Amino acid sequence: MSRSTGTRKTTRSKSTAKRTAPAAATAPRGGPTPAYAAQSPQTPLAPFTINRRSAGPHDVQIEILYCGVCHSDLHMARNEWKQTIYPVVPGHEIVGRVIGVGAKVKRFKPGDIAGVGVMVDSCRECKNCRKGLQQYCTVGTVLTYSSHDKRTGEVTQGGYSKRIVVHDEFVFTIPKKLPLQNVAPLLCAGITTYSPLRHWKVGKGSKLGVVGLGGLGHMAVKFGASFGAEVTMLSTSPEKEKDARRLGAHKFALTTDGAKIESLNGYFDFILDTVSAKHDYNLYIKMLGLDAVMMCVGAPPTPAEVGIFTLMDARRSIAASGIGGVPETQEMLDYCAKHGITSDVEVIDISYVNQAYERMLKGDVRYRFVIDMASLS
Repeated sequence: MSRSTGTRKTTRSKSTAKRTAPAAATAPRGGPTPAYAAQSPQTPLAPFTINRRSAGPHDVQIEILYCGVCHSDLHMARNEWKQTIYPVVPGHEIVGRVIGVGAKVKRFKPGDIAGVGVMVDSCRECKNCRKGLQQYCTVGTVLTYSSHDKRTGEVTQGGYSKRIVVHDEFVFTIPKKLPLQNVAPLLCAGITTYSPLRHWKVGKGSKLGVVGLGGLGHMAVKFGASFGAEVTMLSTSPEKEKDARRLGAHKFALTTDGAKIESLNGYFDFILDTVSAKHDYNLYIKMLGLDAVMMCVGAPPTPAEVGIFTLMDARRSIAASGIGGVPETQEMLDYCAKHGITSDVEVIDISYVNQAYERMLKGDVRYRFVIDMASLS
């Protein structure tokens, strides 16, 4: 099953900038690049200039057209995970046009549409990297922002900017048939939900519960339904039932309804928990059947409290999953193109990003903000 997707342009967004034409087939030099950055945990994102390196032999230089706004961006901008390097330019759901390539790049040429996700490098030699699981590199994955480039030692900066330069092994081919603003969130929200569903083999005959209908949750519903699972949305918001069913959910359960939740104890084969705020994990673990798995992809800033006896009752498991590796991410993009799956988005100007963060905290977005980078002058 595939589901149509929506795009909304916020009334605050008034960008009229034209897209630039494809550049000549050379690797452009680096230099000053307009961006938006946070200077400290307490300061809002504001205009900033970063320095992008020149494209090396294996690099792809991309003019960024759209960049999704992920909850991780907010966590990092405010240093809630205690790993931010300031100043920080967030953004790891990047879609753009190739404007230059290095001499040894074969997969891309100027004018191609390409994507960049959560990581831009890894050691490429450890056992996990050799398996195509670069996200679990034992030496250390290089994140798209607030990480250290393995070659230059410079701090990486993300997609809230006009351009980015990335090694071609970490650049993705974007299917032409999909609307680009709706594709951008697939580079994080899409692969973050696709990967665990594939790893644990969720499919036809599976009973899948999805906790939280947000940027991640709405993609989990779409993928779960497309894979053939019976999908139940587990939400605290009764007003989300109509949308959950539109996205592909077969059932809806209000988690504040004690009687309804008790009736679901032992029901699910899998639960995908997408919530990034503190919540009661044990409430959902009880809904797992024998040998069932709860997959956590949300990342609350505080430790989870899990009752071991709740797990023992039915040999249940609780696990966590990050993004997918390079091969799986390309697989996911190709799957989405084949089945017409993208994210539901609200397109904004970059000047609105701080308000978007506040709305995101309130769950006031359906279901992903995406920045039109033409609005960054």
